[in-house]
Amino acid sequence: MDPTTSGRFRVHDRRPRPDIEDDLAVDDSATGDDGNAAADADGPPEEFVLVELSDGPVDPRAPDAEDQFDPLYATAEGYEGEIAERVASLEPGYVVDATLAWTDASARLADVEVVRESRFRFADDVEGMFEAAVETWDQIRAEGEAVGSITTRSNDGEPNGALYLFADAPGGDAFADLRAGRLPVEPLVARVNESREDDDPREVFVLRPAAHDFVAVYVVFDRDGVLAQTVRDTYDLGPGLAAGLEAGEFEAAKADDGDADSGDDDGDDFDALDRI
Repeated sequence: MDPTTSGRFRVHDRRPRPDIEDDLAVDDSATGDDGNAAADADGPPEEFVLVELSDGPVDPRAPDAEDQFDPLYATAEGYEGEIAERVASLEPGYVVDATLAWTDASARLADVEVVRESRFRFADDVEGMFEAAVETWDQIRAEGEAVGSITTRSNDGEPNGALYLFADAPGGDAFADLRAGRLPVEPLVARVNESREDDDPREVFVLRPAAHDFVAVYVVFDRDGVLAQTVRDTYDLGPGLAAGLEAGEFEAAKADDGDADSGDDDGDDFDALDRI
């Protein structure tokens, strides 16, 4: 019987495993036998990038804190029967209770049940970035920092998202590290859950703007709210306001929940719909 691992996991992403991509680049320059030809034609197999969730909060100061979020990989293809439908339905961001079966250091999902339908969305080289991110980044850089965050708020002053900004380390690629799970997103989501005192489904956007030298991780509190729909619309990341609202409802929804401000003391507002 194959050894198994059971626990609660975040489906961080679904993609070819990064080291497989590197190996494929080498294979492309090789002699091209039948095996390589098949790999070239089909591409490397897709895998789920999984992050195991701890039972309680992780102290970021603990010596092994980073190890708590090391990604695991499980194949996303080749399932049959009932589990095939459940595996096919998994999206990045979902929280699942799962059992992984291991064979020769490779894992497959032996069982999986969705616990929470949060979503992660990644977009590189996006055109435009909302004002709060740009203004906050300018302030962070003026203070000589490489990382910063703010809480965004709706027009009625209610918090609606946590925005984190990162610079690339020398020789590094923060967007690639965030997407691959090498730089963990999970502590940011956990911090939001703790501050909100709930674990409702979130929408998490990881965005690298074309015109600015930072990466934004935007944890939107309400996955199905107008703010999340607006960000999806703005960066073409899935169904947004056009799909979620009937004609005439947009302005009412926007007035209720759609705009956000940076929470600065001077009270300046920004419109989450603005792109600069």
